[in-house]
Amino acid sequence: MPNATAENTGTSFSTARMLEARERSWAALHDIAAHIVPGMTEPEAVAVAGERLNAAGMQRIWHPSIIRFGANTLKTFRQRSAPDTVLAQNDIFFVDLGPVFEGHEGDVGDTFVVGDDSIMHACVEAARELFRRGEARWREGVTGVALYDYVATQAESLGWRLNHETKGHRVGDYPHAVHKAGNLGDFDATPVPGLWILEIQIAHPELPIGAFYEDLLMA
Repeated sequence: MPNATAENTGTSFSTARMLEARERSWAALHDIAAHIVPGMTEPEAVAVAGERLNAAGMQRIWHPSIIRFGANTLKTFRQRSAPDTVLAQNDIFFVDLGPVFEGHEGDVGDTFVVGDDSIMHACVEAARELFRRGEARWREGVTGVALYDYVATQAESLGWRLNHETKGHRVGDYPHAVHKAGNLGDFDATPVPGLWILEIQIAHPELPIGAFYEDLLMA
């Protein structure tokens, strides 16, 4: 049985402010991605992210900004990047942000390519397509567990491997952790709109590249 508090929110929660936090987070992510260029290290890119988020008016972060280059795109949130990684002229990178705007948590992530490597571009598009398919499946009223089973099957059908350790999670009015009750991929009920993040992380079956995409599941 799912935890009864899994979808509780605080007294300050507002659906409108949640959607505003999402919109502002996406705007900041695209601004940050535009400032990431070959020759940068990941710590330099994270510093840029902090500057741009502050310029966007965030109140604080609820999780650190994560930026991965090259083979580090295969690593999960909790895994450390290989040190001294530099973004190459033809390379892939992802940005994962967790800012707070007006007391509500944004959580967005996307992957980008510098250069014209067709496999890297295909990897990026596959992660986005898997999110779209997963979102469509969620709208049919499935549980979080069934949703990730479906996404895993879809990833395999497209020729990619889903990272099963990246399973999505709750967000809400800060701090959502007061009501946190596990991951979306372990949630044995139908997730309500506006509170759950669907995370997609995939890997190429042979090459050391991956892609990441996440967004809020909305009505």
